[in-house]
Amino acid sequence: MQFRRQPREAMQINLTPLIDVVFLLLIFFMVSTSFNREAQLNVDLPSASHASLVDKPAIIDVGISRDGQVFVAGSGLNNLNLDVLQGALRQAAAGQAQPSIVVSADAQAPHQSLVSVMNAAASLGYNKLALAAQREE
Repeated sequence: MQFRRQPREAMQINLTPLIDVVFLLLIFFMVSTSFNREAQLNVDLPSASHASLVDKPAIIDVGISRDGQVFVAGSGLNNLNLDVLQGALRQAAAGQAQPSIVVSADAQAPHQSLVSVMNAAASLGYNKLALAAQREE
Protein backbone atom coordinates (compact mmCIF):
# COMPACT_ATOMS: atom_id res chain seq x y z
CA MET A 1 0.00 0.00 0.00
CA GLN A 2 1.39 3.29 -1.02
CA PHE A 3 0.43 6.43 0.81
CA ARG A 4 0.68 9.77 -0.76
CA ARG A 5 3.02 12.11 0.96
CA GLN A 6 1.66 15.47 1.91
CA PRO A 7 3.64 18.28 0.26
CA ARG A 8 5.69 20.13 2.84
CA GLU A 9 5.47 23.89 3.02
CA ALA A 10 8.71 25.75 2.65
CA MET A 11 10.13 26.96 5.94
CA GLN A 12 9.98 30.73 6.31
CA ILE A 13 11.41 32.88 9.02
CA ASN A 14 9.18 35.73 10.04
CA LEU A 15 11.34 38.86 10.24
CA THR A 16 8.66 41.23 11.56
CA PRO A 17 9.41 40.67 15.29
CA LEU A 18 13.13 41.01 14.65
CA ILE A 19 12.63 44.31 12.85
CA ASP A 20 10.38 45.54 15.69
CA VAL A 21 13.05 44.76 18.27
CA VAL A 22 15.75 46.51 16.23
CA PHE A 23 13.60 49.64 15.88
CA LEU A 24 12.86 49.65 19.61
CA LEU A 25 16.58 49.42 20.37
CA LEU A 26 17.28 52.24 17.94
CA ILE A 27 14.64 54.46 19.56
CA PHE A 28 15.97 53.62 23.03
CA PHE A 29 19.54 54.61 22.13
CA MET A 30 18.39 57.79 20.37
CA VAL A 31 16.37 58.90 23.39
CA SER A 32 19.00 57.99 25.99
CA THR A 33 21.95 59.62 24.19
CA SER A 34 22.91 63.11 25.28
CA PHE A 35 24.06 65.51 22.58
CA ASN A 36 24.95 68.36 24.92
CA ARG A 37 28.42 69.83 24.68
CA GLU A 38 30.10 69.36 28.01
CA ALA A 39 32.34 72.21 29.11
CA GLN A 40 35.24 72.05 31.52
CA LEU A 41 34.37 75.45 32.95
CA ASN A 42 30.91 75.97 34.42
CA VAL A 43 29.89 79.38 33.03
CA ASP A 44 26.57 81.17 33.49
CA LEU A 45 26.21 82.83 30.06
CA PRO A 46 24.36 86.11 29.68
CA SER A 47 21.13 85.93 27.70
CA ALA A 48 20.34 87.55 24.34
CA SER A 49 17.24 87.37 22.18
CA HIS A 50 19.16 87.04 18.88
CA ALA A 51 22.06 84.73 19.70
CA SER A 52 23.49 82.81 16.76
CA LEU A 53 25.70 79.77 16.44
CA VAL A 54 29.23 79.98 15.08
CA ASP A 55 30.34 76.98 13.03
CA LYS A 56 33.81 77.90 11.77
CA PRO A 57 36.45 75.16 11.75
CA ALA A 58 39.24 77.35 13.22
CA ILE A 59 37.88 78.47 16.59
CA ILE A 60 39.74 79.48 19.75
CA ASP A 61 37.56 79.08 22.84
CA VAL A 62 38.23 81.67 25.53
CA GLY A 63 36.41 81.37 28.83
CA ILE A 64 36.12 83.96 31.58
CA SER A 65 34.93 82.76 34.96
CA ARG A 66 32.87 84.67 37.52
CA ASP A 67 36.01 85.74 39.40
CA GLY A 68 37.73 87.00 36.23
CA GLN A 69 40.09 84.09 35.55
CA VAL A 70 40.75 83.62 31.82
CA PHE A 71 40.97 80.21 30.12
CA VAL A 72 42.36 80.01 26.57
CA ALA A 73 41.63 76.68 24.84
CA GLY A 74 40.96 75.04 28.21
CA SER A 75 44.13 76.11 30.01
CA GLY A 76 44.01 78.77 32.71
CA LEU A 77 46.22 81.86 32.67
CA ASN A 78 47.98 83.20 35.73
CA ASN A 79 47.42 86.88 35.06
CA LEU A 80 45.78 89.23 32.55
CA ASN A 81 49.05 90.75 31.34
CA LEU A 82 48.89 91.67 27.63
CA ASP A 83 52.00 89.61 26.79
CA VAL A 84 50.62 86.51 28.54
CA LEU A 85 47.27 86.79 26.75
CA GLN A 86 48.94 87.36 23.38
CA GLY A 87 51.21 84.34 23.87
CA ALA A 88 48.27 82.11 24.80
CA LEU A 89 46.23 83.29 21.80
CA ARG A 90 49.19 82.82 19.43
CA GLN A 91 49.77 79.30 20.75
CA ALA A 92 46.06 78.39 20.41
CA ALA A 93 45.96 79.83 16.88
CA ALA A 94 48.71 77.41 15.84
CA GLY A 95 49.96 79.60 12.99
CA GLN A 96 46.57 80.47 11.49
CA ALA A 97 46.39 84.02 10.21
CA GLN A 98 42.77 84.81 11.13
CA PRO A 99 41.35 82.39 13.70
CA SER A 100 37.86 82.94 15.08
CA ILE A 101 37.79 83.66 18.80
CA VAL A 102 34.67 82.81 20.81
CA VAL A 103 34.59 84.36 24.28
CA SER A 104 32.31 82.67 26.82
CA ALA A 105 32.23 85.08 29.72
CA ASP A 106 30.18 84.57 32.85
CA ALA A 107 27.36 87.11 33.25
CA GLN A 108 28.96 88.29 36.52
CA ALA A 109 32.55 88.36 35.21
CA PRO A 110 34.53 91.60 35.61
CA HIS A 111 34.39 93.84 32.56
CA GLN A 112 38.17 94.34 32.63
CA SER A 113 38.82 90.65 31.89
CA LEU A 114 36.74 90.81 28.71
CA VAL A 115 38.36 94.07 27.63
CA SER A 116 41.84 92.58 28.21
CA VAL A 117 41.04 89.58 26.00
CA MET A 118 39.61 91.83 23.28
CA ASN A 119 42.67 94.11 23.48
CA ALA A 120 45.08 91.16 23.15
CA ALA A 121 43.17 89.80 20.14
CA ALA A 122 43.10 93.22 18.46
CA SER A 123 46.81 93.79 19.02
CA LEU A 124 47.54 90.46 17.27
CA GLY A 125 45.31 91.45 14.34
CA TYR A 126 42.63 88.85 15.11
CA ASN A 127 39.42 90.65 14.20
CA LYS A 128 37.02 87.68 14.17
CA LEU A 129 35.77 87.81 17.74
CA ALA A 130 32.36 86.64 18.96
CA LEU A 131 30.73 86.70 22.40
CA ALA A 132 28.81 83.56 23.38
CA ALA A 133 25.32 84.02 24.79
CA GLN A 134 22.31 81.83 25.42
CA ARG A 135 18.85 82.45 24.04
CA GLU A 136 16.18 83.82 26.33
CA GLU A 137 13.35 81.38 26.92
